[in-house]
Amino acid sequence: MLMLSRVSETLYWMSRYMERAEHTARLLDLQVHLLLDQTALDPDQRWNMMLNAIGLAPVDGAHDALSLTHWLTFDTLNDASVLSCISSARENARHVREQISSEMWEQVNSMFFEVKRLENSALWNDQPHRFFRMVKEGAHLFQGITDSTMTNGEGWNFIQVGRYIERASLIARLLDVHFRAFQLTPLHDPIRENFLEWVSLLKSCTAYEAYCKVYTADLRPDRIAEYLLLNSDFPHTVRYSVDHLYSCLQAIARTTESKRAKHVNRLAGKLNAMLDYSSVDEIMTSGLHQILQEVQAQCAQIHSAISSAYIVYPADDFVS
Repeated sequence: MLMLSRVSETLYWMSRYMERAEHTARLLDLQVHLLLDQTALDPDQRWNMMLNAIGLAPVDGAHDALSLTHWLTFDTLNDASVLSCISSARENARHVREQISSEMWEQVNSMFFEVKRLENSALWNDQPHRFFRMVKEGAHLFQGITDSTMTNGEGWNFIQVGRYIERASLIARLLDVHFRAFQLTPLHDPIRENFLEWVSLLKSCTAYEAYCKVYTADLRPDRIAEYLLLNSDFPHTVRYSVDHLYSCLQAIARTTESKRAKHVNRLAGKLNAMLDYSSVDEIMTSGLHQILQEVQAQCAQIHSAISSAYIVYPADDFVS
């Protein structure tokens, strides 16, 4: 028996918002770090790259770093801000408190009030890195609590689907923005120019240390693309996210006789197979931008199919 559509939708979006908050906090933390380093890249160009990576339009004119950071962190009129995302995750969690564990609710609730409390604090003004680390660790703790205190049934699977479809989309968009900005960099040569920007890309996916264990510190664009797009073992890659998205959608489909569940699984399976059977050389030859755009488009299609199959499905879509 499939759980109520309202509940599944709420769990799904709770997870997506929490993933989005953690991702934005990580990008902002790195952005603040890069402001302190001497790099060849124009600061305004870097800000516009970041805004594009999280789906926001570029800001005209010179950028006030402090104002932009505050707007992306605390402004509740900005739906993409860290506080707005945590607030939305908390509101969704509040509506399904009977479906999640009390520890999950306590974590998202305390996280919301802690971020609000710190807006005008000395920690935010003097040590923004510690603030963003607190947000990231809070999101990781929420994920860990979810996996430790919740039965791995339908509700848990909808949470995982929300997490991994959001992560796959965000990483694909981040890669697309970065590689288009540095498209003149030789793909197979060691990176010499804009070295810190490429390190930042890996750190944006928490992957710098993991990458170095595979390729050492020899940074090359083709290897970075291969790792962040096709690696199936590291949690913050497109391939890993799509693998887990597909697995959880299959688990959900087994609990229902919805005809449309098969369509959802076909779409997820198609994306999974595309990444499974692709090589980095083929991707670079055919065009990395096209592949990353296709990943984002297919994630959007899967999202729409999930909505049709499990959330706004017609009453006669189930076998009696």
